[in-house]
Amino acid sequence: MISTLKEKRKPKKAAAANVKAKVTTKVQAEKARRDAEARREWARYQKNQDPSIRRRLLNRYLPLVRNVAGRMAINFPRSVELCDLINTGVIGLTEAFRKFDPDRGVKFETYAVPRIRGAILDELRSLDWVPRSTRAKAREIERALLVFENKEGRAPTDEELAKMLNIGVQDLHYALEDVSKTTLLSLDEMIFREDDNRQVPRIETVEDKKANTTLKKLERSELQAFLVLAIDRLTEQEKLVIALYYYEELTLKEIGEVMKISESRVSQIHTKAVLKLRGMVREKFGLA
Repeated sequence: MISTLKEKRKPKKAAAANVKAKVTTKVQAEKARRDAEARREWARYQKNQDPSIRRRLLNRYLPLVRNVAGRMAINFPRSVELCDLINTGVIGLTEAFRKFDPDRGVKFETYAVPRIRGAILDELRSLDWVPRSTRAKAREIERALLVFENKEGRAPTDEELAKMLNIGVQDLHYALEDVSKTTLLSLDEMIFREDDNRQVPRIETVEDKKANTTLKKLERSELQAFLVLAIDRLTEQEKLVIALYYYEELTLKEIGEVMKISESRVSQIHTKAVLKLRGMVREKFGLA
């Protein structure tokens, strides 16, 4: 029974191999036909410099630009648009076409790919406001972090990271501060809110802490009303120091001359009054 099944499988495997061989041969033949056609087109273009032949050749190689730009886009942030990479890659393709010499025996695709990549990278560098040294520093720190975490299974301390980079801890802090300034966020990027885990644009989560909202106005009014009552609980000396310092805007030395006490004594009274007010505010509003 088993031998019978094996005998039945052999013809199927042989048939599949034959189909695969035929497909491979067909693909190779088609590739050879296209290469031969491209060589003839290049020969005609070299002879006549016909713009229509140039246009046909460039259209033939446009998919090469899309392929190169698509592979490069994988390693770039989302802010880099694929269409922009393709447009820049077309410039590189045109430049490679202008300088290409078919008589050297090199295929145009082999010659053009590095030029397309170079054109895209040059354009991105020209648009990048961050110095290349800072980008290199960021990549070096990222590699060191990755190596340490893979080896130790935890994040390194500042001292350990600095040792891996062969720099001092202070220099590491400067480097991290420099790299942190290069991080950009898109306000249109969709993120998840912490309160309800709902996906919203980042711009909806940005809060202007300086904005004078209605709620803040109410809180400020309530705080001011309570401070009037709290100040009334201070001693006469403390009330006078608070009034002269915050309302009359006198210096501690000038307050001392008015009250006929030393400047250091005024400072002590002021500190004691502020601590009392702070404690009363915390107790009233439950602030930590």
